[in-house]
Parts: sequence; structure tokens; C-alpha cells
Amino acid sequence: MKHNIVIIGAGPSGIEAAHCLAVSGEHVTVFEKMEDPLENLRNKAFLFPDFTSASELTETFRTKLQHPYITYRGGTSITDMERMDGRWVLTTDRGEKIDTDDVILATGYRPFDASRKEELGYGIYNGVVTSLDMEKMLLRGRVVNSIGDLPSRVAFLQCVGSRDSKVGNNYCSKVCCITAAKQAVEVKKLLPEAEVFIFYMDLRMWGQGFEEIYRSSQQDYGIRYIRGRISEAAGTFDGKVQIKAEDTLTGLPMKMSTDLLVLMVGMEPSEGTRMLAGRCGICGEYGFARSENRHLYDNVTSREGLYLCGSCKRPMCLEDVISDARSAAMELLKSR
Repeated sequence: MKHNIVIIGAGPSGIEAAHCLAVSGEHVTVFEKMEDPLENLRNKAFLFPDFTSASELTETFRTKLQHPYITYRGGTSITDMERMDGRWVLTTDRGEKIDTDDVILATGYRPFDASRKEELGYGIYNGVVTSLDMEKMLLRGRVVNSIGDLPSRVAFLQCVGSRDSKVGNNYCSKVCCITAAKQAVEVKKLLPEAEVFIFYMDLRMWGQGFEEIYRSSQQDYGIRYIRGRISEAAGTFDGKVQIKAEDTLTGLPMKMSTDLLVLMVGMEPSEGTRMLAGRCGICGEYGFARSENRHLYDNVTSREGLYLCGSCKRPMCLEDVISDARSAAMELLKSR
């Protein structure tokens, strides 16, 4: 089957790139392994830095996907791709052969699997959750502990799966610091009497409006930041979580009992990113896809007709993902 342009992945980057191309008059086919698009956005409650409703943004992207020049193929994975006679031939998990001029890889990321950090107890103790689990509770408007009660103390731990040589991820995932501050504020809005702590290595509030959330979290909501790493977490008989840590500012060890320990998991390249980048010979550090040049040609690759956008290249926040998708669409249009 011949297609004009194929985009692999229907997250925000893939949909935004497809829509930009469609309004420019190009016919685009978008393949997504899940039946429904926007998996990493659908499970969010509010977005930093302005606490925009994630569901409203999801509906905006769904509307963009309905453009008449866009064909959506949900529940279909691309399992292989190769360059043949000046065109790309893609293979689906159904055995179809897709013939196309140009491909945009928008296969995104996957959250770090917190169970790989056994010392933190995720999957072992019910009171240990991830930032994704917390986001789902916030989406429902109800934060509860392991026995279904409202927590009186919540602790967040930064850099789980990021900046960690033991798991092989030395990079920063870029969004964890601000996500913890945002979630902590949301917890305090729901549970004003709860104590909320954030354990961190150092804080990287790099984006516009991020520092303001950090300051507000302390001044307006009483959230306490502790510079230190949690070395161990264990369950207690009453359903709480006992954590051991070191306050690196004072150099003193500390113990704390908390109703919920929230692990801020970082980003890793998705399985699709690893597999297709490897298949095309553009696999970079840590399994992310590698562009031709980070400064000048960040959306093009060493392979003709193959473009990149979004967090298949590196961890990005949503604002960066959308801008990068528009850039990828423009790069592709320049070559036509």
C-alpha cells in the first residue's frame, strides 16, 4: 500500500506533526500500537506550570487527529522498516507492507519501571506508589493510603531511574522536579492538613513559571524540601512506609514514617524507539533515537526521508514536544 507520509506514534508529538502536515495539504497516515492515542497524556490530571486540565488538551489533540487528510491506524505496530529503491517500506504486526516516501518517528518514551529499584519497595509495599499512580489518584480527586484512608503524611522522592548509574541512566529526565512540586501542591489542595515532603538531590526548575511553583509550594502550601536520598523503604504493621534517608545539608541520617511514598519515575526510550532506531542505524545514547545535529538539524537523521520529533530523542516536557513536532513537519515540507 502506498502512502504519502507515515508517522509512527500518536502521542502529542505525532499528532501535532500530522496536523501541521495535513493543514499544509499533505496526506498523512498515523500508526499507533495502542487502540487509543495519547496514552501518556490521558492519565494526567493537570499540567505544569499553569495547572491546565490534561483532559481538555487531550480533546484538542483528538480533534486535530480528525483532520480529513489524516488517516489514523490505532492498534497497529510497525515492527520493521527499511529503505528500498528510494522509498521506505514498513512492516506492520499484521504482516502488511507499507510503502511511503517519508517517515516521522514519534515513538516517544516509557516511564521507568520503579520495581527495578528493589530497595524502595515498589510492588512490595502498598504504600509505595509512583508519580503515575499519584497522577491517577489526583485525576479521580481522591488521594488515599494503602488501606484506603486519607494520608496525613506524604513523601516524594526525586530521580528514581534518572541520574542513577546503578540502573544505567546517567541523564536527567527534565520534568521530575517540577512534576513533584506540582503534585505536592495538588495533594495539599485536596488535603490541607497533610504534611508533604520532597526529597531531592538538587532541584532543576529550569522552565518559565517553574521557579514560581517551587516558591509557592513552600510559601503558600508549607511543603518541606529535604536535600537527601532515601536509601531504603520498608512496610510497617499498620500499612505505613518506614524510610531511611540522609539529610545531605546537615550530614545526619534520618528515619521517617509516611502514609505514602511517591517515587518520581523518569523517562526511558520506549520499546518502539529502541527497536526502530536500532533497525535504522540511528540509535543514540541510552537507546534514544539520534538526530543528525542537535543544534542545526535536530529533526533530521542520517537516513534520507526519516525524521524525528518529540521524546524519542531525549526527555522533553510537553511544550518542547509540541514545538519539536512543528519543527519536524517544517523540515519535511522543505524537502518536498
